[in-house]
Amino acid sequence: MSKEWHPDSVRLAMPAEAIDIVAVQRAWLASEPRLAPMLDELDADEMAQAWVAAIVRPPLATYRVLVAIDQAGEIVGFAAVGPSEDPDTEPSDALVAEFCVHPSALGAGHEDRLMHAVADTLRTDGFERATWWVTADDDTTRELLNASGWAPDGAHQEVGNEDGDLRIKQVRLHTSLI
Repeated sequence: MSKEWHPDSVRLAMPAEAIDIVAVQRAWLASEPRLAPMLDELDADEMAQAWVAAIVRPPLATYRVLVAIDQAGEIVGFAAVGPSEDPDTEPSDALVAEFCVHPSALGAGHEDRLMHAVADTLRTDGFERATWWVTADDDTTRELLNASGWAPDGAHQEVGNEDGDLRIKQVRLHTSLI
């Protein structure tokens, strides 16, 4: 099957692309030594079904899944955004719930394009501030976000699996969209 040429771009995800989103997500998890063991517990078909539901039947119209596409037309990244559900946020606050770029596509500009599309989408949906939970020791993501105007807002949490053998400390960053 020949592929048409596609400029690097970001757009809303289509349901048929759920398996491609899962591939990016699984590659990203595999690249994170602390998270890679989770792959054994995650069924790719179930993950794809969850992404299809997020794309086709979001709980509100302001929940969106965006995909980053390379010049070959391949999905190399994705983001899931929507209203923040944190108890200390305002109704005008959004959340970047997921943001992944395939490890092999890092540094090609997809991160920046995807981040700008996230901000534009949230702004268009009427949000005034965006929040993003980042692993406390993920210096690469924090540096990228800090350089783009994101800053810690003082909130922190610890998340993990049901067994309690995986605990991850996170800090919340925020940025103004207005």
